[in-house]
Amino acid sequence: MCALVTQLDQGSQRQGTTAVACRAMDLRTTTSTVGGIPTVAVDGVVDLASIAIFRDALLRTIHSNSSELVVADLDGVAALDDAGLGVLLGAAAAARQAGGDLEIVCNNGRLRMRLERTRVDQAIAVRTSIA
Repeated sequence: MCALVTQLDQGSQRQGTTAVACRAMDLRTTTSTVGGIPTVAVDGVVDLASIAIFRDALLRTIHSNSSELVVADLDGVAALDDAGLGVLLGAAAAARQAGGDLEIVCNNGRLRMRLERTRVDQAIAVRTSIA
């Protein structure tokens, strides 16, 4: 979440420094094995402030499970910005280079529509369940 912050110059009525202050939204990732499939469950907002957490969790799971299918469970995601879409595409490429693949699990209608509109669903399979 970001806010515009304006600081007044000392002893004057005019504006001084203006900046954008951002507070990272909570993003939690949990890595587990569901039905024998390595899974990264994501909970929170995936945006520029939290993108490193998202990317690191996906790539760590992909690299430790090379030549396997890895699932990104996005059911707990409240919002996913363009940077998050880019991370998904990059993670899918990394999984395929390692001889595996990446699939997305998503039951959120609004998020599924975003994946369809941006055609991410054409590059990465989107499922309603892990099994």
